[in-house]
Formats: sequence, structure tokens, C-alpha cells
Amino acid sequence: MKRYGETRALDGVDLVVPPGRLLGVLGPNGAGKTTAVRILATLLRPDEGTASVGGFDVTRQAHQVRSLIGLTGQYAAVDEMLTGVENLMMIGRLLGMSRADSRVRAAELLERFDLSEAGGRATKTYSGGMRRRLDLAASLVGRPQVLFLDEPTTGLDPRSRTELWSVVRGLMADGVTVLLTTQYLEEADQLADDIVVFDHGKVIASGTSDELKATTGAQVLEVRPLQADHLDLVAQVLGDVLGEAPNLIGGKVVTSVHDPAVVPVIVRRLDDLGVIATELALRKSSLDEVFLALTGHPAEDEPTPEMEGALV
Repeated sequence: MKRYGETRALDGVDLVVPPGRLLGVLGPNGAGKTTAVRILATLLRPDEGTASVGGFDVTRQAHQVRSLIGLTGQYAAVDEMLTGVENLMMIGRLLGMSRADSRVRAAELLERFDLSEAGGRATKTYSGGMRRRLDLAASLVGRPQVLFLDEPTTGLDPRSRTELWSVVRGLMADGVTVLLTTQYLEEADQLADDIVVFDHGKVIASGTSDELKATTGAQVLEVRPLQADHLDLVAQVLGDVLGEAPNLIGGKVVTSVHDPAVVPVIVRRLDDLGVIATELALRKSSLDEVFLALTGHPAEDEPTPEMEGALV
């Protein structure tokens, strides 16, 4: 547990990450994700409870924990005046490596993260995606067994985000244990072996992506009519058959379906009315829909003033 005044940033959270797996900690801004990472990384002390990393207590054995972990925060923590090589060599020297060994390690990581050509340039000339890759490389200089990634793709464009996902998959293939916090549901869906959903400092759900999607007990039916002026008619049919008003999203009628047997009924009704569907799909609920069902609000909600102040 962790409090900031009257605000409980963490309230009875229990996390377990098996070796070699990636746990996605999912939740909106202010949910307590960063506080959890800071406690596990020995940057904050819990007010109550215990936590251990690699068998070492984060409070009583902080030095041993730090020797096992790497941390990449929400913003790239690189020295803009130093080159890529110099940034990584500095980390190596701080970790007790010789100058020669730190230079070799820097070259290895720059090549791995496709930064070799930019290694001799000041990092102030790097793009946002390049800085994030360099920041992640810096967290790996000491070959950590456990890596904490706290919203590592915040502010990145889609291409840079995809590139970073590829890097993370490579780390998982190497057997690194990863705890990834994110408010991007697609990111958790793409990378995580297991997912924990945070809201207001508590764990409200956990499981694999498929398990969480199954918690809603429903699938999603999407129907796009050939003629846009048939949207209201399609919505009326779905509402009559399913007993609840559907949503109109992006030229489609979207609704939850608990019994797939109703789909043929809907198709026949639409056919009788002369409605032609260019798209009719029954799919699993997305993580976005699961999160909305669990919390009553989207994952990208803005933080409350109290939580925003607590987590800076």
C-alpha cells in the first residue's frame, strides 16, 4: 500500500511475474501503475506490505534488487549533450565496468537497437523514437534479469511504437522478465503474456488477453449497410432482436451479443427489409471494451487532480 496524504495511490495490490514472462499492467493515468514500478525499483518505500524482486526484499535488500533490474521510465533519460556511445559508456562506468568493456557493451547495444550509425552524434539530434531506443539500451547495459518499462511508448508515433514493440519482443526471446505499464490497450494485447488491470490504485482484473476478453460474456456484432441511410434501420433491427439499443460508430452499427444464434435471425430480418450489408462481423470483445465494462470509463481517461499530483 502507498498513500499520498488522503489519496491511496496503491491499495492492496498483489502482483506476480513469473521468470521470462511479460506482465502488462494496464490502466488510465493516475491508476497507480507508476507508483507500483517505483516501489519495485526501490525508488519508493511502501507504507504497508512487502515486495520482492528475484527473491530480494525491495526495502531490506534494495542493493541486491538494483543489481538485478533495469528501468525505462515514461520519458527518455539521456544526456542530450553526449553522443549515443558516450551515454551508454557513462552507464557502464557507473556500473563499475572498465572503459574498454563499457565501450564494447555500448557498441553491442547500439547495433542491437539499430543506432550504430547515430552512435557518434549528440543525442539532441535524435528523433523521439531513437531517444526511446537509446534509453532502453541504457537500461540493458548491466544485463538485467528483470526490466521495468513504465509507459515506454508514451508520445511516440505509430511507427516508432511498433519498432519499440519489436525490441521488447526480442528481450522476451532472450529470457528477460518484463513488467510493462501502459494505458494503450493495443500495446498490452500485442506484448503481454498476462495482464493486470489497475483502477484507482487497485487490481480489478487479471488474466491473459483472451481470458479478460471472455469476462464480458459477450461478443461484438458489427454491421455496415451498403447504403448509409439504412443505418437507422439496421440499428432498429438489432435493437428489436437483442433488446438493447446498439451504438453507431464510424458508419457501422455495433452491439454486444451474448448468444451467437441470434445472428441468423438478424440477417434474415435485414434481408426481408432489403438491407444489403457490406460488412457483418461477429468478433471477440476488444481490450478497450473489456476495460470500459470493468471500470465504466475508457483507459485514456485523464487523471484526477489528486492522483496527478501524487504520480509526478
